[in-house]
Amino acid sequence: MTIRKNAHGVWRQPTTPTLSRQYNTTQADHQSQSRHSRPPPSETRSRARTMPAAGSELPRPPSPPAAQERGAEPPPPPPPPPPHGELQYLGQIEHILRCGSRKDDRTGTGTLSVFGMQARYSLRGILVVITTPGSTNAKELSSKGVKIWDANGSRDFLDSLGFSTREEGDLGPVYGFQWRHFGAEYKDMHSGHCDGRALEAILLDAVINVCGVLFANSADYSGEGVDQLQKVIDTIKTNPNDRRIIMCAWNPKDLPLMALPPCHALCQFYVVNGELSCQLYQRSGDMGLGVPFNIASYSLLTCMIAHITGLKPGDFVHTLGDAHIYLNHIEPLKMQLQREPRPFPKLRILRKVEKIDDFKAEDFQVEGYNPHPTIKMEMAV
Repeated sequence: MTIRKNAHGVWRQPTTPTLSRQYNTTQADHQSQSRHSRPPPSETRSRARTMPAAGSELPRPPSPPAAQERGAEPPPPPPPPPPHGELQYLGQIEHILRCGSRKDDRTGTGTLSVFGMQARYSLRGILVVITTPGSTNAKELSSKGVKIWDANGSRDFLDSLGFSTREEGDLGPVYGFQWRHFGAEYKDMHSGHCDGRALEAILLDAVINVCGVLFANSADYSGEGVDQLQKVIDTIKTNPNDRRIIMCAWNPKDLPLMALPPCHALCQFYVVNGELSCQLYQRSGDMGLGVPFNIASYSLLTCMIAHITGLKPGDFVHTLGDAHIYLNHIEPLKMQLQREPRPFPKLRILRKVEKIDDFKAEDFQVEGYNPHPTIKMEMAV
């Protein structure tokens, strides 16, 4: 192909053929190839003679070799078991230790903090109780001198907040009060609601005074405020597809009366395929001490509500806002990360309970709870 100079003195290469020219050329080439690719008449007649006559039986293809002859293929291997749910919690700790930001806090201890974390725990046939930090029985820990749940109700702590007239141990209108009497006027811790220490203790061990503390209603508060817990149960029964099945402990009006504003502020329930799931939003999570208790608490609460409403437990979804590790917990948590999670225990409810207030401690049986030895951590106050 030559390159020519046009009238303007610009060297140009000849343009490519137009589309119609390309088509005509291709069509001619195709016709030429078709003529040359046709078999000769003698070959066509020979093929026709080999075809079976009309109405005759077509020849059958040869049978495949028997399975025994060709060797049966082995069945596919079973799918691997799902990873242990506790690995999510341990992974969160590892991530905070590696990537957390150093922050000051109200206790003066200092933390490593990450904002926004989530884990999903299956409750199908099990109770999610973290096994690597050791025993989660608050009464057992207290008897051993580890009074981690006494600090927020101590005399010194209450006095430091200006609650000098309040009885020691009275945390104010916290979780149980907000769940059963949201909006009512708070009087004291003896007036028919649970205090924060008892809430944590009974829910994480699953069998300690469940009903007598968490769901008690006395005449002092009867009919006052909104019973959010009962409303949740009623809605699950009558309108399980509702997207507003919510229980909230964050009451701005009562915050000044609380020794410690609710850390686990709001939970939502969800029903699908005969299963009840719960998602908790926790504004602040002490990963070393608090979070294992919170996971066990809401796992049990979901199982109890599922039992009352005739459903099966599904998932517990744990969403954390400020997920933090106190600086004095770093070394104990590094020790905890070296431990292999043990199987979660199974929870059995031994009788049919119709109403949430009718649960008793002896209704629960926890099987196979075998935690590691306790790792001691000091509570930041």
